[in-house]
Amino acid sequence: MSDSPQFGLVLSNRNIVTGNSTVSELIQLAQKAEAAGWGSIWVGDSIFAKPRLDALMLLSALAVSTQRVKLGPASFTSTPLRNPLQLAYQWFSLDVLSGGRTIFNASQGAGGAGGGAFAEEFATFQIDPATRMRRMEEAIDIMRLTASQERASYEGEYTSFQDVTVLPRPVQRSLPIWISTATDPRKPKMTARALQRVARYADGWMTLNRPPELFADNLADIRRYAREMGREPGPDFVASLYLDVNLRDDEQVAFRESKEFLDDYYMYNFSRAEVERRTIFGPPQVCIERLQRYVDAGVTWFVLRIIGPEEPLQLQRLTEEVLPAFRKGAIENEITGLAQREGASLRRL
Repeated sequence: MSDSPQFGLVLSNRNIVTGNSTVSELIQLAQKAEAAGWGSIWVGDSIFAKPRLDALMLLSALAVSTQRVKLGPASFTSTPLRNPLQLAYQWFSLDVLSGGRTIFNASQGAGGAGGGAFAEEFATFQIDPATRMRRMEEAIDIMRLTASQERASYEGEYTSFQDVTVLPRPVQRSLPIWISTATDPRKPKMTARALQRVARYADGWMTLNRPPELFADNLADIRRYAREMGREPGPDFVASLYLDVNLRDDEQVAFRESKEFLDDYYMYNFSRAEVERRTIFGPPQVCIERLQRYVDAGVTWFVLRIIGPEEPLQLQRLTEEVLPAFRKGAIENEITGLAQREGASLRRL
């Protein structure tokens, strides 16, 4: 993996339900990000808790509307609610549609501020929220098993099957699977269990809403737990941070817009400290400095959601005024590679 962090863009597919965006606008934004050198495109997921355009449907549209970027959910909070075999079938089909560009980012969902109608959603599916951790683990087991084997059998607590082959087979036989956590340092036992789960099951980790120091501590714990389990995370293990971003030359305006967005989106009154933990806002240099602190803490992959007005313009400014501070070499390599491919095509002609 490159020493420079990767950058992914989140599309707000909930905006389709709220009327703040259209499908064509989301796809066009993804295409602009891909053309500008961004490495991945992400979408939100929930079914009834926070209604939105279905993540799998939108990712399928993106799979045939883009050529290079990785595609995934940030994060797939409905993992415990979906039948694991059906989810494997749908995800393998998506991997085929994308030519092997998917990253599955599992999550168990969470209640509280920002969780939407969490309890009601689980009640609708007649699933006990207390079972969601084990259901997510079984889904990961089943996806990995059926991606790598034909005529697979599985005996779990919530799902069992015999002699099942899931077709089509995914392009990536070793599917990249991350786990998202939103741990609370005030709950150390729950935090330990969540990070141990990442250490045991995941190829990557995504988190949010934490200062650089806490990110570094969590990452160190994941690596320690993995070593204790006899599983050494290699250089390809992804340490990812989801951040909201509002790039404005006036920092106070950027803060006000960010807070208004978050308050409205999550129906919660965020304090300034809470906004600052989950958002980078202000002029380009301020954003660069805050991102660098996270890079120093171990972040290898940023997943950014633009929450200010004029999303296409903000995307352009992020691309031109922020990202080059971190990945100029990556952009140059992409341009060089494109030129080489075009040159090879011309020589064949």
